[in-house]
Amino acid sequence: MIMHRFKTIALAMTLSLSALLGATAQANTVDAVLKVGQAKTAAASKSQKAVDKLASETGDLLQDYKTVMKVVDGLRVYNARLEKQIANQIARIGNIDDSIGQVTVIQRQVTPLVIRMIDGLEKFVNLDIPFHMDERGERIAFLKANVDRSDLSVAEKFRQVLEAYKIENEYGRKIDAYKGSIDINGTEREVNFFRVGRIALLYQTTDTEVSGAWDKNAGQFVELDAGEYRNAIIKGLRIARQQATTDILKLPIPAPEAAK
Repeated sequence: MIMHRFKTIALAMTLSLSALLGATAQANTVDAVLKVGQAKTAAASKSQKAVDKLASETGDLLQDYKTVMKVVDGLRVYNARLEKQIANQIARIGNIDDSIGQVTVIQRQVTPLVIRMIDGLEKFVNLDIPFHMDERGERIAFLKANVDRSDLSVAEKFRQVLEAYKIENEYGRKIDAYKGSIDINGTEREVNFFRVGRIALLYQTTDTEVSGAWDKNAGQFVELDAGEYRNAIIKGLRIARQQATTDILKLPIPAPEAAK
């Protein structure tokens, strides 16, 4: 009987120990599973953070790419405009080179033209009514002297000739009064000249007793009737000197001739 109890107790202890060992093993397995799950959760969280970071960086890169592409498109348009401008400038450079190549030819043509213009101006002055002859003669002499000057460009010589022509042209549009001297009946006398453009050149002695006018056909001054033109010339002199207002004057003006 006693042996039977011992066997029963031993069997019970064996079963209890087996149950205890089984429960311990099961607990260890659950802990391991929980630890693996926690590790996976941590890894997944870490991976998600990495993914979020990469997504943010990718978005920033995409925005930067779009910005850069806009700049590139703008540069393409700008470069296209520059290419057109450069093409136009190259064409202009070609035209300028051609012009530079013709400068010598132009200079050779302008110099003879300047000389002809001076000669024509001198002939014109000699055929014109004789007013301010000293001044006009000095101007022509000045132009002739400048033709052979090496320190003056052809352009400057041409400009001076044009200026002389401009002055001569102005003479025909204005009235003028100035002092001078003239031979009257073999005696040199001081007179006041009154010029009306190029249509009349009259004189009057300083005592207003003798008056005269340039006769184109005769090529000399002729004396006028003092009573008829004396007051008109006096008034004309005052108008030219801006001492009187403009008025109608009775003067010996030659009739216009038909052009040939």
